[in-house]
Order: sequence, then structure tokens, then C-alpha cells
Amino acid sequence: MIKKKERMDESILVCVYYGPNGERLIQRGCKIANMLDCPLYILTVDPKPFDELDAEKSNYITRWKQLASQHSADAFIIKDNEQRPISKVIAEVAREKNITQIILGQTAQSRWEQIAKGSIINSLLREIPFVDLHIISVARYLKNPDRNYEKGIRAYLVKENKQYRLIFNHTKDVEYEGIFFKEFGTDFDNGIFKFMKDKETLQVQVHESIVNDLTNVQMDTNLDSDEDYL
Repeated sequence: MIKKKERMDESILVCVYYGPNGERLIQRGCKIANMLDCPLYILTVDPKPFDELDAEKSNYITRWKQLASQHSADAFIIKDNEQRPISKVIAEVAREKNITQIILGQTAQSRWEQIAKGSIINSLLREIPFVDLHIISVARYLKNPDRNYEKGIRAYLVKENKQYRLIFNHTKDVEYEGIFFKEFGTDFDNGIFKFMKDKETLQVQVHESIVNDLTNVQMDTNLDSDEDYL
């Protein structure tokens, strides 16, 4: 049962997309909604019908629904089979729910794409100019029970045959830019590389500076920690 909120002049909308950063966005939304004691909504948008989503995307949605229930969100909203620009969909939901603050993740648009097409942020500012936007970047800390990783530093992946090599200086051969979290107590570059690919945040394993494949590595998270918020 959803507890009656004290403040109805504020309302939070969290917009999530597939990838590990979705949980972090929900955490931030929950924190703000709890502080303000106001309604909280979680939205995801997909151009495909819900029954055509693959297992990985369905698992993300299941997890988000669990978090929405756990944190007493007022609604988890799925806009599937949606062909309109995402900014239009977000703006429509914001008007329907009287949203005053929107939380978004860092997008994978390149600077050239932003110039050519216009960013989602600029589109939202035009659609709903009186709503506050919170843009949450990729975290520079990995939250895990054992605290096995150092603070993240900027790094890059360069393709080498069927593998990728981790480097720390930008070159013309760079394929992905992201953040490297080195394991404590190792002389080699072992750890996790976190980056964005096809508008999805991924975490991949690095062993002695080599990434064998771009398979996402799920990390345990602590939803009660405020470490990333302050």
C-alpha cells in the first residue's frame, strides 16, 4: 500500500533505460522523493512491443518493478511500441502526472549527433520548460560489498584482433571511452571498465589490460548507501 505523500506540489519522474545505470537513477529519485515526501514515478520507453523484448530487457524491467515496489513508487510506467521521439513521450507523462522534477541518465549521443539532431535535454527544455532536469552521469565508484575497487579513472578501449586493449591516452584508434576501476592489491590493470555502448551502460571485465569480450558484468549494489549521492 502506497503511503499518502505530504507534498503534492512536487512530483518526481525517473526515466530509465536498459543497463546498470538504471538502478542508480532510481536510487537518486527515491532519495529526492523521500526528502520531499512527494510522489515518485518511474518511466521506461521502448520502440518495440513489450511481448517482443528479449530476456535481458525483460529482466531489467522486472528488477525496476521490484525497486519501484520496494521504494513505494506511485507507479512504474512502461511506454512500449512507442514510435514518437522519446522527449515527446517523457513530456506527455510529465504533464499527465504534474511532474516538477525529471531524473535522466547520461546519454550516449555523440557531440555530432547532438548538433545534427538536437539532444534529448534540449528537446525537453523546449517541451516542458518549467520542469527541473537532473542529469546523472556514470558513477565513478563501484558499490560492492567488499570495496575491492579503486576510484575510477578515465580510460579507453582499442580493438586488437577479437579483443580490446585498455589504454589511458586518447588516440585515433579508440573505440570506447569510459571509466576503469582497478582492483586493489594488483600490479596489473585488472578490474572493471564501465562505458556506454548503443545508449546502454556496460561493465566489462579487464584482465591484464585486455577485455576479451563486451559481455556485461553484473555488480552487487547496496541500495541503502548514499555514497554516490553526495
